[in-house]
Amino acid sequence: MGLQLYNTLTRQKEHFKPLHPPYVGMYVCGPTVYGDPHLGHARAAVTFDVLFRYLQYLGYRVRYVRNITDVGHLEGDADEGEDKILKKARLEKVEPIEIAQRYTALYHKAMDALGVLRPSIEPTATGHIAQQIAMIQRILERGYAYEVNGSVYLDVEAYRKAYPYGILSGRSVEELIAGSRDLEGQSEKRNPWDFALWKRAEPSHLMQWDSPWGRGYPGWHIECSAMSIHYLGVPFDIHGGGLDLIFPHHEAEITQAQACYGEEACHQARYWVHNNLVTIEGQKMSKSLGNFITVEEIFTGTHPQLSRGYPPMALRFLILQAHYRSTLDFSESALLAAYRGYLRLMTAYRRLMEVRPHVYSSFPVKAWREKVFAALDDDLNTAAALALFFEQTEDILKLRRQELFLTQEDLDSLQKTWKEVLLDILGLQPDAHVKWQQWERAIQLLLNLRREARSNKNYALADLLRDELDRIGVKVLDFPDETLWEMHP
Repeated sequence: MGLQLYNTLTRQKEHFKPLHPPYVGMYVCGPTVYGDPHLGHARAAVTFDVLFRYLQYLGYRVRYVRNITDVGHLEGDADEGEDKILKKARLEKVEPIEIAQRYTALYHKAMDALGVLRPSIEPTATGHIAQQIAMIQRILERGYAYEVNGSVYLDVEAYRKAYPYGILSGRSVEELIAGSRDLEGQSEKRNPWDFALWKRAEPSHLMQWDSPWGRGYPGWHIECSAMSIHYLGVPFDIHGGGLDLIFPHHEAEITQAQACYGEEACHQARYWVHNNLVTIEGQKMSKSLGNFITVEEIFTGTHPQLSRGYPPMALRFLILQAHYRSTLDFSESALLAAYRGYLRLMTAYRRLMEVRPHVYSSFPVKAWREKVFAALDDDLNTAAALALFFEQTEDILKLRRQELFLTQEDLDSLQKTWKEVLLDILGLQPDAHVKWQQWERAIQLLLNLRREARSNKNYALADLLRDELDRIGVKVLDFPDETLWEMHP
């Protein structure tokens, strides 16, 4: 069947066919670096990390570009309010570059912990001012923008006389008219729904550059169009990001690309892929509701809604257990369940690696492997793929007990599938920091002694065994129906 992706542009699943195989160009909107990385950042990063990994697994040579927005993203996500990074810099009385560098480093630290691969290229908006100015000049020359008092705006009315507007979000200009309101500083626009390509800067503005229109800074939308096209050409294969970016950001990107390059832009990218949002116990995540959770708070357990800290793989597993296009509802109970599921699969993985071959097979490895990859090919359905691994945990126990059998060829295939999918494609990292094959039998013996002590109500011995295991690097986790363990540093 081959890989199918849901294309927001066409609102249907489509077979993925790159423009220039085996090469694939993928651009994903990265963070605006003015605060600690949070659950929304984690979900987007993990989603496109899996797509990046899977495309490479399928044999494609992927140029993955994920930007850093370090200027131009205003509070209103359009042309209103203050630059988010400048506002943070003023509050902390530091230079904007300090804010950008600090939170870029924190973003990298969190994503590295989650097993997210670094992109091929990670451009910054401030490092590509020349490309943005050149693109704005071309849009002006083609008659789809206008300059007013040192600011440049895209002329939506002029644009939609030549090209359809709103094709990604489904919004029409009439809807924008109905929802528009007078905003301070926007009176210089011809129409309220026009958006800024370049903004005039006051002398006190901390980040500004020379341009043909005077000192100023770029609009948020032009940054991604300029950087993606600079590194991937136009059109390119995949543009990704969160669902909340469809409008106005991604709609504006398509508008800018076609205003600049005409029909050859072909909507800038051929496949527009969006991950859904994160909610907290059914509510939208926001600072005003007091349910805003950062990645670091999950790792350390310092958020009021958490009773303890959780390792990075617990969060990654939680993200993978939901299809990327469905809402991910976060709660501590869901995170704990994900952590338990992760440990169960890692335990099964360890057991599988110790299975010995037989002269014949009594398990349909090939059919099972085909189902796993069919799930991944079906719009990257990681939830369905993981469900197939959970279904196999009992069979792995039977293989260990020699109640089921596999030939060497089938065993190799099964072990290869577990490693390729869980570790290489889904990016889960084994929980052991030592060669667990040498230790598992001794650990299991101590766990059996502890279980027997607990059944005999000898809790002092049970606690002693747990503490001794912890001392040598084995963390014991008790659940109502089973005890699991993991290695820790």
